[in-house]
Amino acid sequence: MSANEATQVTPQEPTKKKRSRKAALLVVTGIFIIIAIAYLIYWFLVLRHYQDTDDAYVAGNQVQIMAQVSGSVTSVNFDNTDFVKKGDTLVVIDPTDAEQAFEKAKTALATSVRQIHQAMINSKQYQANIALRTTQLNQAQADLKRRVVLGKLDAIGREDLQHAHDAVDSAKAQLDVAQQQYNANQAVVLNTPLDQQPQVLQAAAQVRDAWLSLQRTKVVSPVDGFVSRRAVQLGQRITPATAMMAVVPATNVWVDANFKETQLAKMRIGQSATVVSDMYGDDVVYHGKVVGLDMGTGGAFSLLPAQNATGNWIKVVQRLPVRIQLDEQEVAKHPLRIGLSTLVTVDTQDLNGKVMSDTVRSTPLYETSALTLDLAPVNAIITDVINANAG
Repeated sequence: MSANEATQVTPQEPTKKKRSRKAALLVVTGIFIIIAIAYLIYWFLVLRHYQDTDDAYVAGNQVQIMAQVSGSVTSVNFDNTDFVKKGDTLVVIDPTDAEQAFEKAKTALATSVRQIHQAMINSKQYQANIALRTTQLNQAQADLKRRVVLGKLDAIGREDLQHAHDAVDSAKAQLDVAQQQYNANQAVVLNTPLDQQPQVLQAAAQVRDAWLSLQRTKVVSPVDGFVSRRAVQLGQRITPATAMMAVVPATNVWVDANFKETQLAKMRIGQSATVVSDMYGDDVVYHGKVVGLDMGTGGAFSLLPAQNATGNWIKVVQRLPVRIQLDEQEVAKHPLRIGLSTLVTVDTQDLNGKVMSDTVRSTPLYETSALTLDLAPVNAIITDVINANAG
């Protein structure tokens, strides 16, 4: 190759490199433009319908455990983190006072039964007394008739005749007293059976009250759950106003997602939502739905709400709690705890739902039978006391 040929080839190489570099930049720029256009289309069709917030926390029921009677604690059966079932005895209160009150109530019932039984017997006695006084009145009237005839014949003195009149008046008065005694006694007993007498029913009610107080010395759990915030201690004197502990069910938990007010325009009840907790990370995704929007922001319901009518005012975007109901099976598989942080995303594309609910619940939201006591045992005790003292 000659020197002239080398001189001609050398300037062409930088030119080729510049062209290839420009082509590469154009390709890269085109790729970015395509990605941007695709993202804009995807945002317009999909992403703009989703609202998300990380100001969201798990919430649930915290069942406060309080005693229904006063007394000193003799046993604490569970501690924090322990699992309990509905009806398990959590705390035992000294039953001595309740036992004494129960025995006193049974004694009062027995006394009432005997008093009413005596009143019923007195009714028969008063009836017999009325019959006796009636016979005496008849005799006195018969004697008076004979003496009136004898008096007309001057066979007896006027004094004897007056005595006969006085005997009739006395017999009438005694009969009237006997009848009033019977009526007064009947006003107490009437024709009511012994076990239905008001005095007996009142005493029986007092026996039930005492029995209930005795049973309530054992404080039971109204629900299945985990013990939390135990504050009760052995020997502590408690009253019905003393908070001893809380039982937190692992089920029926929800998420309160605090969305900005600028995110709520298309939020509707029934819209689907996904929830990711910080505890499990992105590996576990919970599915749920919007069940309601609260009636006030956190600032409006705070202990010291903001006074926006003051001169120094700065607008702050408010947040409104939105309740997200979770899938119970997913929660059972991956249990959550109250207060855990979550990331909530709501799909607002479906606008058919309501902004505010207008449906009234027809059944209780929560209920328990653990605190309802069967009165059959105490009713049997009352029947035994009545039968034993009825004579």
